[in-house]
Amino acid sequence: MTFDTLLVANRGEIAVRVIRTARELGLRTVAVYSDPDRRAPHVRLADEAVRLGPAPAKESYLDADLVLKAAKDTGAGAIHPGYGFLSEDAAFARRCEDAGTVFVGPTPRQLELFGAKHTARAAAEAAGVPLTPGTGLLASLDEALYEASRIGYPVMLKATGGGGGIGMSACRSADELTEAWERVQRVAAASFSSAGVFLERLVERARHVEVQVFGDGEGRVVTFGDRDCSLQRRNQKVVEEAPAPGLPDHVRAQLTSSARDLCVSVGYRSAGTVEFVYDADREEAYFLEVNTRLQVEHPVTEEIYGVDLVAWMLRLARGERDVVRDPGPPRGHAAEARLYAEDPSRDHRPSAGLLTRVVLPRGVRVDGWVETGTEVTTAYDPMLAKVIAYGPDRAHALRRLDEALAGTRVDGIETNLGLVRAALTDPDFRRAAHSTSTLASVTDPTPRIEIVSGGTLTTVQDWPGRTGYWQVGVPPSGPMDDRSFRLGNRALGNPEGAPGLECTLQGPSLRFTHPTTVCVTGAPAPVTVDGTPIPQWEPVTVPAGAVLEIGAPVEHGLRTYVLVAGGLDVPPFLDSASTFTLGRFGGHGGRTLRTGDVLHGGETAEGTPVPPPDRPALGAEWHIGAVEGPHAAPEFFTEDDIHDFYAADWKVHFNSARTGVRLVGPKPRWARTDGGEAGLHPSNIHDTPYSVGAVDYTGDMPVLLGPDGPSLGGFVCPATVHSTERWKLGQLRPGDTVRFTPVTVGGSPRPEIVDGGVLARDGDVTYRRSGDDNLLVEFGPMQLDLALRMRVHALMDAVAEADPAGVTDLTPGIRSLQIQADPNRLPQPELLA
Repeated sequence: MTFDTLLVANRGEIAVRVIRTARELGLRTVAVYSDPDRRAPHVRLADEAVRLGPAPAKESYLDADLVLKAAKDTGAGAIHPGYGFLSEDAAFARRCEDAGTVFVGPTPRQLELFGAKHTARAAAEAAGVPLTPGTGLLASLDEALYEASRIGYPVMLKATGGGGGIGMSACRSADELTEAWERVQRVAAASFSSAGVFLERLVERARHVEVQVFGDGEGRVVTFGDRDCSLQRRNQKVVEEAPAPGLPDHVRAQLTSSARDLCVSVGYRSAGTVEFVYDADREEAYFLEVNTRLQVEHPVTEEIYGVDLVAWMLRLARGERDVVRDPGPPRGHAAEARLYAEDPSRDHRPSAGLLTRVVLPRGVRVDGWVETGTEVTTAYDPMLAKVIAYGPDRAHALRRLDEALAGTRVDGIETNLGLVRAALTDPDFRRAAHSTSTLASVTDPTPRIEIVSGGTLTTVQDWPGRTGYWQVGVPPSGPMDDRSFRLGNRALGNPEGAPGLECTLQGPSLRFTHPTTVCVTGAPAPVTVDGTPIPQWEPVTVPAGAVLEIGAPVEHGLRTYVLVAGGLDVPPFLDSASTFTLGRFGGHGGRTLRTGDVLHGGETAEGTPVPPPDRPALGAEWHIGAVEGPHAAPEFFTEDDIHDFYAADWKVHFNSARTGVRLVGPKPRWARTDGGEAGLHPSNIHDTPYSVGAVDYTGDMPVLLGPDGPSLGGFVCPATVHSTERWKLGQLRPGDTVRFTPVTVGGSPRPEIVDGGVLARDGDVTYRRSGDDNLLVEFGPMQLDLALRMRVHALMDAVAEADPAGVTDLTPGIRSLQIQADPNRLPQPELLA
């Protein structure tokens, strides 16, 4: 049957692969997706995409009605099911046929025959395929016990509808078989709608080998040699290779002929795999099952035979039976590693979250679907990508695969990458003496920092943070108390900006898998290693396996900092590792740390304690140096307002955060009755750029803008905290009092009223002081005027082109431009000139 539109009823890397191949064949493609996959690559690649439903597979990818409706609505003449989901559903395949839609795969009858293990076993027996000593369906436990004694322990109790390791239990005695009997039946009934079970001899040192087949549906079946899939975790394949290494010639020949005979006997159509258990001790192979679909590991076969099995499936589905031809002998060796979103150290528990960096290797084949920014959920199979390496022989292919994995990186979640690399060096695997149990004894040696408890609000930060992006509304973030942060890094011998942890209130509990030197700074808090107190402000080496616990600040201050020797290994986002939680980027997954997260990095170092005189003094009564401007008296505030501002003991409001610290104190009298065009309240002004540390009056209440605050807004700021004093904002605790001390840009005391923050006027241009590190240039009267905005833009372009040494950022407002500079490199008077 001919068709010109293909619907791909799957997701992930197989959907990407099928869509790309279909487009190469000139087919129009339709993708289906669930809500979590709405921005997935397969959706972007397809000519058309149809939403199926929410995340649960039964409400989306497994809903045959929705898939068939999508095919009908889009005019798709064929459906490729990929693997998993509906790919081996005989009822779905039959419904496709009834609807006049081509099912790209085996016939419904073949899906039924091989979909149940007992009927598959019967078909294999009829075709003369060697079988593991075993039974048909068992009617009772007594029968099972009798048959087990006949076969000989150990045995495997299997559900006839099982797959993927589900519904199986190894039994080494009659007691174990009795214990497993009802449990396996219960799992089988719940998972496969059939409680049927049978027994097979358990091969203790088994290898998993398989043969790729392809049939034209008219009796012609070709084989593509064998594959080894023995490196598995919980009966799920992890590393595959072709040809299978270390097989005796007579076993290899038997596998191929048995697979072909079985599929010829049923007139097999399309791609399939006949799987065997190989007993290396006996040099015997036994039939396991037939997978009536494309297998995940098919790329290793494609690499050594130079074929495209997906293209074969599509061409056969279009009626091109001549595509099924003898592929000839294999050439070389190929090995594949599956990259899973899971944590091997926690029994392969699924890992979900935002991928903050994805680096996939070049020079080898990669079948994947993830990229930096992908949100991985636990709703589906955890496979992220497959890395496939080819070589003239096995040693060369494995070496290339290991090199490729060394160049692979996925940040934001945990993966099995380290485990796979460790498995590739396993001595049994290297000499092809491995089995399906080998991977269980392999551990991931990658150093880890495990988050036992995330604390109240713990984030990764670096210093000076994300600079240079204020003009597009991205705040710098970084440590709120940068002084404590930088001192801790210096104590460890790190660059003072190396990534570390900022902990607000209750700190985290961290388990280190490797010896790591840490320095805890900031607010005084209880700090212990395995329950034993350790000092702050001093480098301490935490032993492997020990837990570092940071308590809440005891009396004064709000934030503690955990720095590690060598820094945390966190990918930069916009040139910084700092976390901006409101933007959901940077740090670890763009969020606070949670229990179960894993960080990387850290090493041992000598280090030196922070000298006591350098350690910041914390208390409940704060004096903070502030520079007048940009919008003070007499234009916006009265002189009495400014006097009151510096004379008041401001109280820190409980509703404070990294975006800003609210202060409670006297209301201004205001020098004007309203904000003119900018608004009714006298605090209103046309949107103007802000400096971190600006005292921003939102109405009558001032807010000290923090490192995660807005880059601009419509409120006046009478004063700005001096850059050397801004660390104090990070330690202000609700209920503390703050008194502002007027200082010059150089940091020395000054009279309260000086110039209202105005440094100079030139015609209709006003130059305003915005802290010691910002110059605010305003154009014209306080009114909306496109011409003024264009002058702002022209000045910004001119400064950017001149690129004066020391200028760090340019931020435009409606009628103003803020020029940020490092005061140590470009002092404000020189910047003004």
